[in-house]
Amino acid sequence: MEDKFPSLQNVYFHKTVETDRTLAIVVGPGDVARLLGYGGKIIKTLSEETGRNIRVLENGVDNRKFLEDLFAPATIMTINTIWLPDGTTETRVILGRKRGGRGSFDVNALKEIASKVRNITLRVEFAD
Repeated sequence: MEDKFPSLQNVYFHKTVETDRTLAIVVGPGDVARLLGYGGKIIKTLSEETGRNIRVLENGVDNRKFLEDLFAPATIMTINTIWLPDGTTETRVILGRKRGGRGSFDVNALKEIASKVRNITLRVEFAD
């Protein structure tokens, strides 16, 4: 693909995480724009070749930026930390419905990706 899309030569691929229908590609700082370039043709080509939805995530960013990239194009209304009685925590994310409603991504797949990439346990809710 580097021959077809030369900007890929400058992208640092940190790792990939797979779920049943979603593939998360973790790239270096600032490389998300290079991968999303060419009018989305790179992502579309990857999606067609793998048969999966593609999520591009940036390595080394804070949790809010990570979650915004993960749930794009949905808008995050609120992020809260919930402390559970057993001493563990969950991150509650409330998504707005304006863009990218419930059907635009698989919430369970994104929860699995967050767990594998950042060791974050998510509780996802939608604003009314």
